[in-house]
Amino acid sequence: MEQLVTIELFGQPYTFKAQSDVSNAKEVADHLVKEVTKIETQYSSKSSVNKLATLILAALNIANENIKLKKSHSDLLVDISKKSANLIHTLDRAVNG
Repeated sequence: MEQLVTIELFGQPYTFKAQSDVSNAKEVADHLVKEVTKIETQYSSKSSVNKLATLILAALNIANENIKLKKSHSDLLVDISKKSANLIHTLDRAVNG
């Protein structure tokens, strides 16, 4: 069921349709607002950073977080796989002598 989610960026409301879990869509939107606010705060003294640049920097920060999490997740899966293989090998030795 579609629901509408509204966020505010640069003093303007933006509404979009959430096709699935509205609480997740709201969380994603709130994360974007948080990143935009962080960029605005970091560059508040520089008048040369416009809205588009702020959005791009926020998007790059979020993309960077995403890539780091994917890498961390991948590393964790490799570690779990290695430990599982070692555990299976140890159990096989214990059972089979």
